[in-house]
Amino acid sequence: MLGPEGIREHEPHAAGLQAIYSPSTAIVDFHQVAEALATDVGAAGGHILTNSRVGAITPRDGVWHIGTSAGEVRARAVISCAGLHADLVAAMTGAPRAPRIIPFRGQYWRLRTGPVPLVRGLIYPVPDPGFPFLGVHFTPRMDGEVWLGPNATLALAVEGYRWSDIRFREALGILSAPGFARMARRYWRTAVSETYRVVQRGALLNELRRFVPDLQPDDIVAGPSGVRAQAVSAEGAMVDDFVLNSMGTALHVRNAPSPAATACLTLAAYIVDKTMSAVG
Repeated sequence: MLGPEGIREHEPHAAGLQAIYSPSTAIVDFHQVAEALATDVGAAGGHILTNSRVGAITPRDGVWHIGTSAGEVRARAVISCAGLHADLVAAMTGAPRAPRIIPFRGQYWRLRTGPVPLVRGLIYPVPDPGFPFLGVHFTPRMDGEVWLGPNATLALAVEGYRWSDIRFREALGILSAPGFARMARRYWRTAVSETYRVVQRGALLNELRRFVPDLQPDDIVAGPSGVRAQAVSAEGAMVDDFVLNSMGTALHVRNAPSPAATACLTLAAYIVDKTMSAVG
């Protein structure tokens, strides 16, 4: 545990009342991790089909028939980790849609590089136990960039990576999902605050300055955005734990929140063991 002086020793430009210093905490380039795993799959005789949309998953004669845009795939077991489409893919096998997936767009900003680095390491706020998002944080990346954010605003398309991505049929499905109205009533203040920081750059800067007071308006520039697949229960609760369920020999990863990337290998071993037990 660090006090204000200890914080400044490790992060000269950061401010806070207390902090937990974790010298072993680090990040990786997960894109490269995924590429390495794909190489391992190929070396083991596996095949990866990209840009292949799944349209149907049907059990017949003890085998799953998976209809894709690249042709039919047959398998004794199916493991789906479909992210933003997890509820839809699970429903194809007869599993319930709940928990439903609500997409939240997260906008990042980048810290301009200067002669004196304002951020040395990872700076995270104390998490809100009633809200599953991390809040704005400072993340030095493997390429030397520092990302700030993200915020969390409702996306009006399942893959709504841009503000202009609005698909009315998908938006209607999101807004009418069981639990959405209850979630909106519960978190409307947070939603207004998050949206305000998107449209009002000064509000974003004030939030960032709570942790790094020396930040100036010219220090931040727009960065990329992502979409979080947030599982929401029928009661309107944002699910903040892992959710897996099975339909025979089909296992569905319905929710895999942070730190799923960190835990991916251990989580994969658990999923495979569970699936092989079902196959027999």
